[in-house]
Amino acid sequence: MSAATGRSYRRAPLAPFAAAVTGVGLVTAAGTGADAAWHGVTEGLVPAVGPRPELDGLPCDFFYSVTDCDPAAVLGVAAQRLMDRFAQLAVIAAREAVADAGLDPAVWDSGRVGVVIGSAHGGLPFYDEQHAALAGRGPRRVSPKLAPLSVVNGAASSVSLDLGVHGPSQAVSTACSSGTVAIGTAHQMLRSGACDIVVAGGAESTCTRLLIASACSLKAVSTRREDPASACRPFDTHRDGFVVGEGAGLIVLEHPDHARARGATVRAHVSGYGASSDAHSAVAPDPDGLGVERALRTALADAGLSPADVGHVNAHGTSTLSNDLIEATMLRRVLGESPLVTSTKAMTGHTLGAAGGIETALTVLALQHQLVPPTVNLDAPDPRIPIDVVAKEARGASFDCAVKTSLGFGGHNAALVLTRA
Repeated sequence: MSAATGRSYRRAPLAPFAAAVTGVGLVTAAGTGADAAWHGVTEGLVPAVGPRPELDGLPCDFFYSVTDCDPAAVLGVAAQRLMDRFAQLAVIAAREAVADAGLDPAVWDSGRVGVVIGSAHGGLPFYDEQHAALAGRGPRRVSPKLAPLSVVNGAASSVSLDLGVHGPSQAVSTACSSGTVAIGTAHQMLRSGACDIVVAGGAESTCTRLLIASACSLKAVSTRREDPASACRPFDTHRDGFVVGEGAGLIVLEHPDHARARGATVRAHVSGYGASSDAHSAVAPDPDGLGVERALRTALADAGLSPADVGHVNAHGTSTLSNDLIEATMLRRVLGESPLVTSTKAMTGHTLGAAGGIETALTVLALQHQLVPPTVNLDAPDPRIPIDVVAKEARGASFDCAVKTSLGFGGHNAALVLTRA
């Protein structure tokens, strides 16, 4: 705002910029590795889940965990001990993404490579463990590794160390939109010329008694203990909350000139990014969805595209009563009834800060394969939800533009526009 005139000025929009996605890395409850995870979500395979003894006595006593990946075997025991589990999963996903991109960290210009990884809670399991040690055995039993292992930047730091990256390394923490914001930040870094390559996404592992007890108190998680495999049911009339999951989803983004010069195979493009704040509540989304609408419209404008161009939406779709209705109503208002909408959280769990990274990676694969994963457990669609949700089985379609939306506690909204390569 000009002090002289009191008038607000809107910055002219930047020219559209499409960052090339050349690599994908996934570690999820649906499968480890991009191929396995894609198979899991497109086949609608819900992970095996049952009561967890560490959650005994809680209204929700289950979560989705990564079961087909042993970090000690992949990273080595010594390296594993220097990372909390969320950072371990991030390093494994980063290695896959970089290899998938055909990049060799031994020869790249490491000063032109960046890392941006989102996480809502960081090393919560190690923090809980050390708190118990302090309470039970005294201060001498607290590990000196508490700070490096529990802080939110642990994943970004560990990936940078593992890959030998000397460019900017950043951690993003905007609750459940963290992974999406991290990829949007990477898009901006490439557009500005700060980097040629950025490894970006999200990582989280918070399946702890403390976090799930808190989520139970908030009434955010499903208490469908008699049938936990059907507990997460986005957009369903009988939804009652999400299921906590763990995982990591990272993609390699490159400046298009860099990707072109090295002859890289491009899976898709990140073409637009938007973010906003609700300024409404610490835990509840804006009831009219105006904040996430602003993020979505900003992302479309950033990409130079219109709502009519969007063929697919990977929604935040948490399976909570308010979020699904608010998000779906907003999507219909902005995009109309044409896009095919899905929520893949019934197969991965809600991975909190990792969700945006995992789901953006899945959206990249959806564009590449021209296939929209199903929203499983959608048995009785909520009649108040006026969008075309792909239910039960994956649906083939022809689309050149897809959207990823994310909402986070505190009103942190983000949206990405992805386009077909």
